[in-house]
Amino acid sequence: MSIKLHHLKPAAGATTRKRRVGRGDRGKGGKTAGRGTKGTGARGNVPFWLEGGNMPLIRRQPKLPGFNNPNKIVYSVVNVDRLDVLFDAGAEVTYEALLAKGVVRKGRPVKILGNGDVTKAVIVDVDKVSSAAREKIAAAGGTIRD
Repeated sequence: MSIKLHHLKPAAGATTRKRRVGRGDRGKGGKTAGRGTKGTGARGNVPFWLEGGNMPLIRRQPKLPGFNNPNKIVYSVVNVDRLDVLFDAGAEVTYEALLAKGVVRKGRPVKILGNGDVTKAVIVDVDKVSSAAREKIAAAGGTIRD
């Protein structure tokens, strides 16, 4: 006769009954039921995110170095005096033209600021133009496409 799985059983003394703890203060495993006194291990149902007095991770995250706001728009800025140096009169100032001249970074929107003076009439077609830059470009005879 061969031995089959249903014939197997544990060796004598290998298995013991489950100890029923926390059933009164007299017997073994009473009162604190083997958990000691106080602390996280003594309490039931402690949330997994609880950090035991530390500032929670979600609250200290923005303070860490290198935090980047995913919704922030970072513009490549160009002043009007650079336009005067880089472009001829009547030229069209676009993102592609500025990128070709190495003035702006790839993938960033462009904003024209009003620092300096512009003397040439240029056609500006970029993402944003400041109010000071608008006045200076218009005074020089240029136009802005919105």
